[in-house]
Amino acid sequence: MRAMMMNEPGSPDVLKLVEMDQPACGDGEVLVQVMAAGINPVDTKLRQHGLYFPDSLPAILGCDGSGIIEKVGADVTRFEVGDPVYYCYGGLGQKAGNYAEYIAVPESYVAMKPDCIDFIDAAAAPLVLITAWEALFDRARISSGQKVLIHAGAGGVGHVAIQLAKLAGCDVATTVSSTEKADVVKTLGADLAINYKEQNVTQALLDWTEGTGVDVAFDTVGGEAFNQLVAATRVYGDIVTILQVPENADWKTIRLRNIRVSHELMLTPMVLGLAEGAEHHGDILEQCGQFFDQQQLSIFVADTFPLEKAAEAHRLIEAGSMSGKLVLEVQQLEDGDDA
Repeated sequence: MRAMMMNEPGSPDVLKLVEMDQPACGDGEVLVQVMAAGINPVDTKLRQHGLYFPDSLPAILGCDGSGIIEKVGADVTRFEVGDPVYYCYGGLGQKAGNYAEYIAVPESYVAMKPDCIDFIDAAAAPLVLITAWEALFDRARISSGQKVLIHAGAGGVGHVAIQLAKLAGCDVATTVSSTEKADVVKTLGADLAINYKEQNVTQALLDWTEGTGVDVAFDTVGGEAFNQLVAATRVYGDIVTILQVPENADWKTIRLRNIRVSHELMLTPMVLGLAEGAEHHGDILEQCGQFFDQQQLSIFVADTFPLEKAAEAHRLIEAGSMSGKLVLEVQQLEDGDDA
């Protein structure tokens, strides 16, 4: 099979196209012919700085994938050969990722691909969906009527987080960097778009909430963007971040206002080998699949690249200011090919 392999950390040029054997399909696993692979910022960071499992080089990156089940291992009960699926698994070093034509995936991580989206959109969805779901529902426990701030609403995680928060009945504010992105987030349901280049984010959120602050703030940016949220989150509110809390965070004010700070890293079940977490990921994708099929959820793919152009896609992500997601077209797909 063809795969994009990295032999050492470094620039995008360390990604090389190779020929290798298909992976074996173990007990409890499904062998997937990968049709498309989502590309995420975590891929570029692992490529540049090293893997979660540093002794696993050479390695194949790519956590997100969609494809068709080619084999099922012993003890697999939920899937059959020929099923179209999507999932987030592999690519951290402990297991080969999805920048390849085949991958073996434990059954618990896998969900049926929604009928109404193609393999490209399906490959773009899992990591950002699971991240947004866990941050909003598992960490912050959002509920109808709350006011929620989502940073970078036009980005990969942000654009699905807006939709999930609206499905939960929340009022949603988000930050953007241009009028074009403001138009995008409003089509997704955002009630307020704050251009952080022209407006004071903290003040805009206080004005929106009549001075009380938002119930939940979801930080996907980090650094000073996190710090801006402390004064803009209500007493007894929640801040959830997918980044490290900055060293200069105002913990005195956070404590005084009884703000709960939570971290969200959807990679934890893969890194720590948690079976319960894997099953939860599969359940999230099944529920989101229903939202897709009910036309209540959409995924924005900004561009696609053939497998051998993975390095080009990495350069684009590292240039910054990305909207939506990038996807590798592992197999040549015809327009409308969804099975």
